Amino acid sequence: MEIMKSLLKKIIPSFAIGAYHYLLALAGAFLYGFPSRKLKVIGVTGTSGKSTTVDFISRILEEAGLKTASLSSVRFRIDGKERENKLKMTMPGRLKIQKFLRQAVNEGCKYAVLEITSEGIKQHRHKFINFKTAVFTNLSPEHIESHGGFEKYRKAKMELFKAAKNVHIINLDDKNSKYFLQFTAKEKYCFSTDTPNKSHGNYLAYRIFWAENCQTFPQGLKFSVNKTEFKLKLLGRFNISNALAAICVGLSEGISLKTCKKALQKAKGIPGRMEMVAKEPFAIIVDYAHTPEQLEQVYKTLAGQLAEKSSGKLVCVLGSCGGGRDKWKRPVLGKLAGQYCKEIIVTNEDPYDEDPMEIINQVADGAAQKSEKILDRRLAIGRALKLANPGDIVVITGKGSEPWMCVANGKKIPWDDRKIARQLLIKIK
Repeated sequence: MEIMKSLLKKIIPSFAIGAYHYLLALAGAFLYGFPSRKLKVIGVTGTSGKSTTVDFISRILEEAGLKTASLSSVRFRIDGKERENKLKMTMPGRLKIQKFLRQAVNEGCKYAVLEITSEGIKQHRHKFINFKTAVFTNLSPEHIESHGGFEKYRKAKMELFKAAKNVHIINLDDKNSKYFLQFTAKEKYCFSTDTPNKSHGNYLAYRIFWAENCQTFPQGLKFSVNKTEFKLKLLGRFNISNALAAICVGLSEGISLKTCKKALQKAKGIPGRMEMVAKEPFAIIVDYAHTPEQLEQVYKTLAGQLAEKSSGKLVCVLGSCGGGRDKWKRPVLGKLAGQYCKEIIVTNEDPYDEDPMEIINQVADGAAQKSEKILDRRLAIGRALKLANPGDIVVITGKGSEPWMCVANGKKIPWDDRKIARQLLIKIK
């Protein structure tokens, strides 16, 4: 399947492929009556944190009594009713996304919060959606081979900000923030976890919100915005940035910090994002991290917890998802595991039509001699659990809550890292 797609892309001119995607987007919007015209649509883009930020924004809007729909790589949610996203696609195709927006309108929703990807933008899935607000979380290399370079990847993200003319919300802590600040909007909200400094430029030109007194605990996070203290039951300092993005959306819609606080304190995280699968006899964490930046943030967070206890080790299971894509990052992922983890098992993830052992070998090369290579992901998880002792942390990355493993010839194998870890842990006990 992947080989056929690749062949067709080489044969068919790029302008013809682009025209096809554009016309399909128009057809979808027309078929469902241009539903976004009756909604306030908020688009969230970036490399990391999109799904969590979409969840946070939805919670804040709902806490304010506003009927909301949201769409992310994890789930579809309309006015409190949700279903799992099993498409193995963060941003659905043009017909599916327009149908979702129509369903939101029919259910009386006033807002729609959408996770927007560069691949989706490249295929015009964002076209004929009236975006009110664009949110930028962060940017690091991903899908580089698909886009033909980092600059083209960043340019694809930029299209969301050109489409949203009313409100732009931007993470000043990211080195690409100035790039996204150049686009015109009626209002600009910015956020940062750093103290104000000259590197932020003329931050008086837009509304900026700082997270102060940031603290991390084994049970969660704490920070303040304009003297309002927030407590989150989530792991990872990076979630402070995700929360700040959502708070800025709330403030842009006239929602008070008090309401934002109330909403976020109820948040328990989303499936497969720093999800605690077990606490005893050792901790098991499942996370979606599949880029070097994401993986290092996860490892740093968990290594920091072990350092506070002055005991325990990290036992890591990883691979490299997306056979045929972003091959550059495979040894980098392995190197990071080598830096932070005491025990490393490199395994299969989503090889598609590529030789899975070749992918595994490339990741393992980065970890030097520290890793074990186990093709069967179930066996790899089982091996990690056997290597762990009380006080250790087993961290399984790359798939999160994804329900499938994608292998050769377009075949999808039902999968769930969390379920498998729980099943194997019972056998060990």
